[in-house]
Amino acid sequence: MRYHALAADFDGTLAHHGVIDDATWEALRTLRDSGRRLIMVTGRELEELLQLLPEPKVFDRIVAENGAVLYCPATKRERIAAPGPPSEFVAELIARNVGPISVGRAIVATWEPHQDTVLHVIREQGLELQVIFNKGAVMVLPSGVNKATGLALALHDLGLSAHNVVAVGDAENDHALLASSECGVAVDNALPSLKHVADLVMRGDHGRGVAELIDMLLEDDLASAPLHRHEVRLGQAGRRPIMLDPYAPSVMVCGTSGSGKSTLTTGLLERLRDQGYQFAIVDPEGDYASVESAVVLGGPNREPLVEEVLHVLQSTTDNVVVNLLGVSVEHRPEFFTKLLLALADLHTSSGRPHWLVVDEAHHLLPASWDPGGDLTVRTQGTLYITVHPGSVAKSILRTLDTVLAVGEHPEETLREFARKAGLAPPEMEPIAKLDPGHAIYWRIGEEPIEIETERGTTERRRHSRKYTEGNLGHERCFFFRGPAARLNLKARNLHSFIDLGEGVDEETWLFHLQRGDYSNWLRTQVKDVALADAVAVVEAMAEATAEDSRRAIRAAIEARYTLPVDEPTGRVDPTAPPSARRSRSLDDARARRS
Repeated sequence: MRYHALAADFDGTLAHHGVIDDATWEALRTLRDSGRRLIMVTGRELEELLQLLPEPKVFDRIVAENGAVLYCPATKRERIAAPGPPSEFVAELIARNVGPISVGRAIVATWEPHQDTVLHVIREQGLELQVIFNKGAVMVLPSGVNKATGLALALHDLGLSAHNVVAVGDAENDHALLASSECGVAVDNALPSLKHVADLVMRGDHGRGVAELIDMLLEDDLASAPLHRHEVRLGQAGRRPIMLDPYAPSVMVCGTSGSGKSTLTTGLLERLRDQGYQFAIVDPEGDYASVESAVVLGGPNREPLVEEVLHVLQSTTDNVVVNLLGVSVEHRPEFFTKLLLALADLHTSSGRPHWLVVDEAHHLLPASWDPGGDLTVRTQGTLYITVHPGSVAKSILRTLDTVLAVGEHPEETLREFARKAGLAPPEMEPIAKLDPGHAIYWRIGEEPIEIETERGTTERRRHSRKYTEGNLGHERCFFFRGPAARLNLKARNLHSFIDLGEGVDEETWLFHLQRGDYSNWLRTQVKDVALADAVAVVEAMAEATAEDSRRAIRAAIEARYTLPVDEPTGRVDPTAPPSARRSRSLDDARARRS
């Protein structure tokens, strides 16, 4: 379910001449029975409003005074979210014959044509107040207080995101309300300016329009009225922008190792984050430990807890990375299933997290994976990342709407996916290798096209400790061995790679350089395509000396990574003979191991 709450204005929307008719009340009760929440957001003062409502408890929260007062009908708890008006200001308005005038907890309200007098008094007294209009009403409030801020307070109370709310109104003061919600709706009697910016305009006026909207929510959760203002840019094909609906069915990013899958993914997540969508990343290899605006749980020496994942996600603005390095391989399926069940429950009740990212999907969701009767496969808002789409469970592949293939021979990657999913493979010309930052975009059922993917403004920083100072693990280390395999120097990270690389003899250095070993390691193990491409250029320079190539590769690494500022001790003298340098390098390596 996309929309978990309806936020509705009172006068001119729910009510006509201050009265909500019986048909509208019945529609509101029906919506509540569907499990959704109801929030009233009005410019009226609370005491006056409650006298007009025979059933205030139908609403989960009431936002009064145009955002300044929050009220819970079930507990009768009232919260004032703004300071009261200065007494001198009110007194001066009365002295200038402004009336009728009403003074609430924070609001001062009157009617046109007194707006000029109100503005003059605000200026003369040097007050930070704002004037908001509402079909002839003139409301004065502290700066920054409006229906959007009041709705945000109500949603925080209810544990909901604005991305799971549809809002409906009719007047000038409803602009902020509609803009802050996922879907903004105007009833037929709304001002033309509000209709112009609304996502939907109802055929009915007042309560009839609200009842019409409720019928649409109950019928298909507004799926028949797709939105475009929240779409996220994936990239472009020529001059044509390629957009992704934030509530689209699931997406897969697939392709060869080191081809930019993680870069594409984190750029997309950055844009979702900037729009306020919440995400959770299941990270088996610790590749997302440096994702900005996300809480990382777990690590090489600590298992994450499902309970703490849910605790982080209680906040609608917090994202989470679930690092599985501390979970033994044999226990990962059990943990992953437990996590999916908990996230499914949260998504059912609140619509969050809006996106679930499953890295290394071929390991976590292999062809043999069976969710069992208690777990329904999530069909929307899921991003799967894999090297081998054909090794992912068919039940997952059938939920996909879009596939993005990167790296080498993308047409083969798409054929592998289609064969396993039981689809006709797309027709496309063979491509030996896509350029970095490019992908084949296949919206299933349409022709695949090559796109240039949108880069994030803060591309995921791979200069984390894992790559600069940590231990990549034996299988991912670089080994300086030389042409006769006389050496066996292990570089556990980029820091030790540079240190050892500057210390090995020229013959060993040039042996690996000419074979392209350095760029291959950076591409397949460090998984930094851009850095690997830069180093490959150095490797291709036939006349490059050992000294020049070492310097160039170090510069390329330092341009992208923050290395430790302290220089390692025992630096090898580059002017020493090769045998001396080799001996010193071995001594340094033994010292580090000890």
